[in-house]
Amino acid sequence: MLLSDVREWLKTFGVGEHFHVGKLDGKKEKSIGIYQRKSSGPLTMAIGGPENKKYDVKRISILIHWTKNARETEIASLSLFEKIMNLKNVTIGQTRVNYIGLMVPEPQDVGTDAAGVYERVIWLDLYYER
Repeated sequence: MLLSDVREWLKTFGVGEHFHVGKLDGKKEKSIGIYQRKSSGPLTMAIGGPENKKYDVKRISILIHWTKNARETEIASLSLFEKIMNLKNVTIGQTRVNYIGLMVPEPQDVGTDAAGVYERVIWLDLYYER
């Protein structure tokens, strides 16, 4: 599963006008940025090696770069969060996702950027079939 697959999947939720992987080009309002989170902890390996591993985990950070209005930003980020939280039967690209772990209890306020645009972050782990 690639970050670009996650970007295309997030577009289907109807939250956001601009979608980026790895970097917000131009920092336009109502943008969603998709980033790979760093993994921590030990590497898990199936008995018999990687070819026997049935699932993998993609750790994602979603940046909601919205407007100069804190309330609008909170509403947009909560809308995306709730849509993700209520999903059933998820396929991203050609990959079946068996479990989505929301790693924060709600979108986290990370303040504003240099231009005064409010931002929030959602962390999630996608457990997908290999």
